[in-house]
Amino acid sequence: MAAVVRAKFLLKTLNPTKRSFSSDPSIRSAIEETCQFLNRGKWSPELEASLSPLHQKPSSEMILGVLRRQKDPNLAVNYFKFVEKSTGESHSHEAYNSLLMLISNSKNYGSLESILEEMSLLGYGLSTSTCIQLITNLIRSKRLKEAFDLIQTMRKFKFRPAFSAYTSLIGALSESQQPDLALLLFHQMQEIGYEINVHLFTTLIRAFAKEGKLDSALNLLEEMRSNSLEGDIVLYNMCIDCFGKVGKVEMAWKFFNEIKSNGLVPDEFSYTSMIWVLCKAQRLSEAEELFNEMEANRTVPCAYAYNTMILGYGNVGRFNDAYKLLEKLKEKGCIPCVVAYNSILTCFGKKGKIDEALSLFEEMKKDANPNLSTYNIIIDMLCLAGRVEEAYKIRNEMEISSLYPNVFTANIMVDRLCKAKKIEDAYKVFDEMSERGCKPNSVTYCSLIDGLGKIGKVDEAYKLFETMLDEGLNPNVVVYTSLIRNFFVKGRKEDGHKLFKEMNRNGCKPDLTLFNTYMDCVLKAGEIEKGREIFKEIKKLDLSPNVRSYAILINGLTRAGFAKETYRIFYEMKEQGLELDIRAYNTIIDGFCKSGKVDKAYQLLEEMKSKNEKPNIVTYGTIIDGLCKIDRLDEAYMLFEEAKSKGMDVNVIIYSSLIDGFGKVGRIDEAYLILEEMMQKGLSPNVYTWNSLMDALVKSEEINEALVCFNSMKEMKCAPNIYTYSTLINGLCKVQKFNKAFVFFQEMLKLGLAPNVVTYTTMIVGLSKVGNINEAISLFERFKEKGGVPDSASFNALIEGMSNAGRVLDAYRIFEETRLRGCRINAKSCMVLLDALNRSECLEEAAIVGAVLREMAKSQYKAKSL
Repeated sequence: MAAVVRAKFLLKTLNPTKRSFSSDPSIRSAIEETCQFLNRGKWSPELEASLSPLHQKPSSEMILGVLRRQKDPNLAVNYFKFVEKSTGESHSHEAYNSLLMLISNSKNYGSLESILEEMSLLGYGLSTSTCIQLITNLIRSKRLKEAFDLIQTMRKFKFRPAFSAYTSLIGALSESQQPDLALLLFHQMQEIGYEINVHLFTTLIRAFAKEGKLDSALNLLEEMRSNSLEGDIVLYNMCIDCFGKVGKVEMAWKFFNEIKSNGLVPDEFSYTSMIWVLCKAQRLSEAEELFNEMEANRTVPCAYAYNTMILGYGNVGRFNDAYKLLEKLKEKGCIPCVVAYNSILTCFGKKGKIDEALSLFEEMKKDANPNLSTYNIIIDMLCLAGRVEEAYKIRNEMEISSLYPNVFTANIMVDRLCKAKKIEDAYKVFDEMSERGCKPNSVTYCSLIDGLGKIGKVDEAYKLFETMLDEGLNPNVVVYTSLIRNFFVKGRKEDGHKLFKEMNRNGCKPDLTLFNTYMDCVLKAGEIEKGREIFKEIKKLDLSPNVRSYAILINGLTRAGFAKETYRIFYEMKEQGLELDIRAYNTIIDGFCKSGKVDKAYQLLEEMKSKNEKPNIVTYGTIIDGLCKIDRLDEAYMLFEEAKSKGMDVNVIIYSSLIDGFGKVGRIDEAYLILEEMMQKGLSPNVYTWNSLMDALVKSEEINEALVCFNSMKEMKCAPNIYTYSTLINGLCKVQKFNKAFVFFQEMLKLGLAPNVVTYTTMIVGLSKVGNINEAISLFERFKEKGGVPDSASFNALIEGMSNAGRVLDAYRIFEETRLRGCRINAKSCMVLLDALNRSECLEEAAIVGAVLREMAKSQYKAKSL
């Protein structure tokens, strides 16, 4: 907020005194008397009558004195109008500006536009100090859109907004992630003739780069150069930092090299920023080279650079190199500071090397006293690993060292324990907080509410939310995001919608993350139109949809079958200058693959490679699965080999996709080879892998091989599921092994697995064919009792089975039930039943079946003639 600070200084310079006092005693007396009348209450005809004698011919000095002593803007505006009406003359330029100052300080901007319009008609100008005050007060109140609109109103009435008003608002909009509005103001400044500088360009470039709108940031750089402005070291450092943070390493390198080529000298920030960018991209050799270059030109080591390199080594697990750098710092006569140790401890935590971290923690005490951050880092990793008792010991050690755990420490413990799904331990810390004089805040409640929601305890989470409200804490947007998401995950979408409306009523404004989460939940719940509405609302509220917003919408619409619509949205996103990150690419690729648009997904993969956005194993796995589902197996296998050649750890999911794909087209030998390779790599097939292979074997009528797979699966402690049993039962029935199939069916029931309609139908048909009609009927009735709806195959099998077993009237009863349910009876079943009825001399029933057969014959004849 540097621009706001400058604006405050300028205001003091331009408007050093809020009030001025007249040297004329009569004017001072009139001001005092008028103010006494005004302080008595609301404006009224009686008040006007009291003021009239004092305002026959009021001086400008008197009016200004009264206005500057007012606090109530409504009273001031009424007084202002009263004086004008009484005298029949317009107020002075100073009186208007004083009134505007009062309105600005009161933050009641209701009558502002009408006053500005009057000033414009009178030909008065708006003073610089008043303009700055109006905009600065809106910025302080975080009413940035109103500030933007006010500048537009000023321009509408032909005022020239002050330079500092523009720069302050551009800075504030940039910081609040609204760079597009900031850019509009920037261009307005150019239109009205203000001289723009490098600092303004730097502010805007940083804002666009942080938002991921790199094309817009680069366009501004070009515009700056076209204005003959040369970048300073601050601009270059900012570009290195911002472009590096979004993974554009080559761009960051380019800016670093430009520093030297433009005659500037890289400073500590230039070097350390570039070193961190390289470390983050795991380009350690280049980072080391740059670090050594920096060290060669210095007599005193740069502690920040050392800490950055130590953190870089730690992130890739090169802990020996991190230790060496620590020792090198000691050799140079510098005692490693607590920050250096904290850097290594942080890396140990990220890599899950807790014992090594505890060892280093003890060692560091020789060189540096652990600070609050050190203890919090250790507590963080212990809680996340579920080592709760050790975390308590470290907390007690903190207190002995006179570093008392603050709310931040408690929040870390609650949050990490919730993430480790140790909710009871999290509650214990939560309950102890008040006892230790550390009251839970919104963050504490948020972590616990989120933790409860994620383990499915949504009602408990909501009760805690209500407790939070009772404690007088205002839930932030993060709390609402968590609750809405978890309500939808539990299938309680109405509660999710209700909470979103409640949030708006409570005055909590949704941010882009909440909108994205809400839109994702709504689309996954199948409410496509609602999802579209949320996306439109994001635009309407000037939140500027980001890459995640577009990716969620594209994925949701693609899954719902609106793939054609997504192309337009996808290219709209690109036109906005938004750069896709790996998460966005994967989301959109997943949507294309699930809707069968694999070629589009493939194009995005090639685009990622061309833009140096490295595809990860999720990217490859999604496209491989998509290709397998449309039988493009050779392409899928080539992509599989490409992923392996890039050193990626191919997982069970990808192997299973390939096994399923090759198995479905009958290439079972290749499916076996892939399974073999997978097991050689130490990966255990999951239930989906085995089911895919067994399904392929059953379809090829290699039922014995399928049974061997089933036994192997059980030996490897992989529990069969409903699909496993259904596949085997279907296969056994196909090869007429109905009794064996029935054994598997009974085993399935004993395991508590509920057969689906296909399994029931397969068993009923099989048992009927082998004459085991009692078991078939028993199964049929059980299926109906459990709420199942039999299909045509079940009815026809029972009709034939009962007819052949001599249970003619039972067969006829099933025949009637089939007709009532509207299921199709085939001609063969009718003929078998008709024959049985005639043999049993059930002539009336036989006549009805015969009539149905004749109708079927007529329908077939008509269909053929067409």
